[in-house]
Amino acid sequence: MAIAAVTVITDPPGRVLAGIAAVGLLTFASFSLRSRPKLAITGDGLVVRGWARTRTFRRDEIDTIRITEFRRLARKVRMLEIDAHDGRLVVFTRWDLGTDPLDVLDALKAAGY
Repeated sequence: MAIAAVTVITDPPGRVLAGIAAVGLLTFASFSLRSRPKLAITGDGLVVRGWARTRTFRRDEIDTIRITEFRRLARKVRMLEIDAHDGRLVVFTRWDLGTDPLDVLDALKAAGY
């Protein structure tokens, strides 16, 4: 997109708009790479990584871990929900986890959660 803004587009307003779009796409891509995967199993507990900070939930801080499933746009959407003692509800989609939430739930069960 940035190369097209410099080489292909000849009018100045078009170059500015294509340049802004290129910067937006690069920013989105870098944030997406930084934030995925958001959940990891470590020796300390479950590590939930966000854009700004990382939070670790120990085993005794977690109330329930469950899968919710509903239909959206004629297909099933699964989400992994982690409910903590302090009232936090953390919801992960397939996009957040990088794989099917059922596989992640199986891995969490195997790890003792």
